[in-house]
Amino acid sequence: MADGYARLTSKPQAVIVHVDVGTQGLGAAIHNASCGRAPILIFAGLSPVTIEGEYRGSRTEYIHWIQDVPDQRAIVAQYCRYAQEIKRGRNVKQMVNRALSFATSEPRGPVYLLGSREAMEEDIEPYSINQEFWTPAELGGLTGKQVKFVSDLLVGAEEPLLVTGYSGRNHEAVHALVELADTVKGLRVLDTGGSDMCFPANHPAWLGLRYGVEDAIKTADVIIVLDCDVPWIPTQCRPKSSAKIIHIDVDTLKQQMPVFYIDAIARYRVDAQTAVRQIADHIKTNMSERIASEAFEKRWSDLQQKHKQRLDTIASLAKPGDDGTFGCSYLISEVRKAVPQDTIFAIEAVTNTAFVADQIQATLPGSWINCGGGGLGWSGGGALGIKLATDSENGGSNKGKFVVQIVGDGTYMFSVPGSVYWIAERYDIPVLVIVLNNQGWNAPRKSMMLVHPEGEGSKVDNKALNISFAPTPDYSGIAKAASGGEAWAGYAGTVDDLARLLPEAIEAVKGGHCAILDAHLDGPQGKFGGGKAALVG
Repeated sequence: MADGYARLTSKPQAVIVHVDVGTQGLGAAIHNASCGRAPILIFAGLSPVTIEGEYRGSRTEYIHWIQDVPDQRAIVAQYCRYAQEIKRGRNVKQMVNRALSFATSEPRGPVYLLGSREAMEEDIEPYSINQEFWTPAELGGLTGKQVKFVSDLLVGAEEPLLVTGYSGRNHEAVHALVELADTVKGLRVLDTGGSDMCFPANHPAWLGLRYGVEDAIKTADVIIVLDCDVPWIPTQCRPKSSAKIIHIDVDTLKQQMPVFYIDAIARYRVDAQTAVRQIADHIKTNMSERIASEAFEKRWSDLQQKHKQRLDTIASLAKPGDDGTFGCSYLISEVRKAVPQDTIFAIEAVTNTAFVADQIQATLPGSWINCGGGGLGWSGGGALGIKLATDSENGGSNKGKFVVQIVGDGTYMFSVPGSVYWIAERYDIPVLVIVLNNQGWNAPRKSMMLVHPEGEGSKVDNKALNISFAPTPDYSGIAKAASGGEAWAGYAGTVDDLARLLPEAIEAVKGGHCAILDAHLDGPQGKFGGGKAALVG
């Protein structure tokens, strides 16, 4: 929840956990916060460090010996921007502020503080510090020389491409990218789904969301990589050898990745919004005649035509099966039509993510928030945190924007629904939950097929691969039970079911309760997920 709240607002959140076991209980959540660049302060206690009553707080219980480990920080330190022990009470405010400075400076992320009970029990004289001195480290922009270099490359390119992943975390950066795409007509923008919606789907330059595989990467002659962790996957898709690549990022070295490199001719560690605006302004001011040429107008016309073709292709996928069943594209298309236009989507669709992104076609900054990491189960708490944040900033319970969680069936189970929907009911945090039920873990199948497309595993069903969810759990029933019977629960397996139940679910959320719709995907993009259609460009 803290992660989701922080992602929507960029305001740091705090979490308290219990010594080593509570730290271990963070599990994949801290991986997601790190990959998703969520500013979170985590505080954990330590087992008392004295035994015989030398200080107030000495050991008093059996468990104090059992939970005493050699290096508690090491459990999570490699995921944190800062991890340190509060050793004395008299500088606790400085320690907390230092940790928050790391959490809120780019690249943002989780920080971890811990302290023994003796330190926490220490008597101190009241004191204050000036909070004006404890602010994030700010990034600057490009130098004049760098701006001119990048601008010349973009304007001189035949097929310019920009690949991004996190720039949309700053909602103003979305507008900056639109301005650049309006200026350099013919520039295309690919979102790799790092976390937030980075570029609006109603712009002709939109190439959609793809995980590092897109034909435009192969043909582009100039590529700008902007706040992105995985711009392409070289074993499946890579730029041509003559392409000129510029990497603009808050963390160009990817310091938490042991292996990372791209063939960039320049790397600039700067703020994305600032850099993009600088480039757009320079081009408009100094290169106006070049970008007003007939060649650029033709590119703009071609881009609009291809964008329309892309949208038509996406729409063609949103068709039900002849037997009345439906796949992911049809389901999400119907959800998108039914919910408010300014809905915020918390996405953890795994193998169906491309289909979901294509059908939602997000246009508003902050309206699409993806897990970003690989720790499945994020969206349960994440969606609650997002809803809590939008409600808090708009006057109270259920006064904020409508929030939809879209989650795969396996991932739904990872989210600990028994806790999620009790918390949602207890604290009045209503969200609409769409469970993409394709009766199995299809991500392992996809991973296997990428390495062994003709292997033995490609010839058998999910049951033989041990990734089937038979018997299929009652996902909505689990949530209803966890909420004390208050959550709305429904199951849709046909188009008629969906048409009848989706409006009921939406009304339940508007009325203050979570609604969980278990949607069985048996049509196109159903049991075996994406396939070729997922790569439609």
